[in-house]
Amino acid sequence: MEQLTSILSISLGAILINNFIFSQFLGCCPFLGCSSKVDTAVGMGLAVTFVMGLASAICWVVDYYVLQPLSLGFLQTLTFILVIAALVQFVEMFLKKSIPSLYSALGIYLPLITTNCAVLGVVLLNVQNNYNFIESTVYGITGGLGFLLAIVLFASVRERVEFAEYPESFEGFPICLVTASLLALAFMGFSGMKIF
Repeated sequence: MEQLTSILSISLGAILINNFIFSQFLGCCPFLGCSSKVDTAVGMGLAVTFVMGLASAICWVVDYYVLQPLSLGFLQTLTFILVIAALVQFVEMFLKKSIPSLYSALGIYLPLITTNCAVLGVVLLNVQNNYNFIESTVYGITGGLGFLLAIVLFASVRERVEFAEYPESFEGFPICLVTASLLALAFMGFSGMKIF
């Protein structure tokens, strides 16, 4: 029962309370760059969720069974970056051969996940919070779902803002930043939430 409440707490925390975009400000580049349309936002969010979950699991195994026993903790960041880059390349090759329609739909967004700091952030936070394998994997997946929620909400608001009237000085990127800041303020309402 304690493990279940811990997993539920981690899940809700990653999606709402400590959202990578709105609370921790990780992954803002793809958030702002890939959110002009809901379709691309959903594709990017799903790809990030998949890579975050898989990277969390693999990096936990590498850290627990290789780096910690050999006292190589100082190589965590470098090792995690290499694992994430290799994982994204593997996923890209797999999709290109197995599901070419999905590969072409994701386009350039799939290789850009390698440089998404939210993916590196989730694996480093797993180590910092001393999560076990299940908790790390759940945190990675739900952190990706929080990213998906944030980018889809932002894309849907951006599509509506195109037809709104606002001062000419806010045209383009400034109105995007104002919109993102208002969404972040809305997510701050979850900051005092206690789960159990």
